[in-house]
Amino acid sequence: MPEIHLTLEGPVAIVTLDRPEALNAIDPATGAALSQAWNRIAADKDIRVAIVTGAGERSFCVGADLKKTLNLPGPYAAQAFSGTPEESFLPGVEFEKPIIAAINGLALGGGLELALACDIRLAAPAAKFGLPEVKAGTIPGAGGTQRLPRMIAASDAMLMLLSGEAIDAQEALRIGLVSRIIPSAALLADAKALAQKIAANAPLSIRAVKRLTQSGRDLPLPDALRMERFVWGMLRDTEDRREGRLAFAEKRPPQFKGR
Repeated sequence: MPEIHLTLEGPVAIVTLDRPEALNAIDPATGAALSQAWNRIAADKDIRVAIVTGAGERSFCVGADLKKTLNLPGPYAAQAFSGTPEESFLPGVEFEKPIIAAINGLALGGGLELALACDIRLAAPAAKFGLPEVKAGTIPGAGGTQRLPRMIAASDAMLMLLSGEAIDAQEALRIGLVSRIIPSAALLADAKALAQKIAANAPLSIRAVKRLTQSGRDLPLPDALRMERFVWGMLRDTEDRREGRLAFAEKRPPQFKGR
């Protein structure tokens, strides 16, 4: 049975990690399937928004399945300079369509790094968040040391990274790691409703906003503002912008086509 499920609800793709007996830990086969799911979402023009969540109520994802990743493939240098991509569940996730993480339980290690790669994070009340790698003699190597300090205050990020201790949903909300805490029974439904609301907006505008926010945060403000104005100009003469203004004037919902 596949341990990654990709379902479509109109323009929204729902990716579910389905290994609840292993707290949705990711083994090599599951990681490969997840990467394939990202690639499909990126390539499918009819998909506008993605949601990722975990099966069951205990865990979103606890990262790598240590029982199935004990045997290393060989010296890292040989792998790094082989010219072949590294095995991971994050390659393919860097695309311009929005991704919502519906965090239904534990988000630890690579599971939190997966959530950090998403654009919006919604959490159930029982969710917990942590990067415990320093307790096992390693580091968060799938973006944790880089994404976390870009999203929350440096002191809060360093506290999590250096202590390896987990925080609860309320603390995650306080420090800005998640946007909302939603009752468990309503979490996925609310994530879907939000995804549909985003998907109803102009697709080119949504993708442009994501590209600008990702690229602009590492630029000096004057350069970022120039890039923003350039992208605004690119969108000025699109069919969708004309449709949006016409729909507003006619007091009807717009029918965007992504062009």
